Amino acid sequence: MSSLTHLTTPAGLAPGNGFSHAVLGEGRLVAVSGQVALDADGRVVGEGDPTAQAKQVFANLERCLQAAGATFADVMKFTFFVTDLSVMPALRAVRDTYLDADRLPACSAVQVAGLVRPELLIEIEALAVLPGTTERS
Repeated sequence: MSSLTHLTTPAGLAPGNGFSHAVLGEGRLVAVSGQVALDADGRVVGEGDPTAQAKQVFANLERCLQAAGATFADVMKFTFFVTDLSVMPALRAVRDTYLDADRLPACSAVQVAGLVRPELLIEIEALAVLPGTTERS
């Protein structure tokens, strides 16, 4: 069960389009580094194709979350980095296949001049929260 509370439209704010304005969480934080459209061998997937790249990015995010014991239901915030805002509809369409429309994370989208490789169109980082605490010795 997710430990997140989604505040979709706090008083005085316009409704968000595809995101929650704020998400509260309590537990263990999982920070997922920005993921790009590289396969397991480091090859670019979907050069010039924002939908193919978004699918690879979300598959990579899912692998990272699973490795940490998390799912997309545990994500409280995404940051999207795109080289052109025109890729956002494709990115959102793919994102929507992974998320519950009633529990959308907080989100920021930033257009950047470029990513680590010129063929890449999209990079996404995530913050997730898992229930419970981690004991340290």
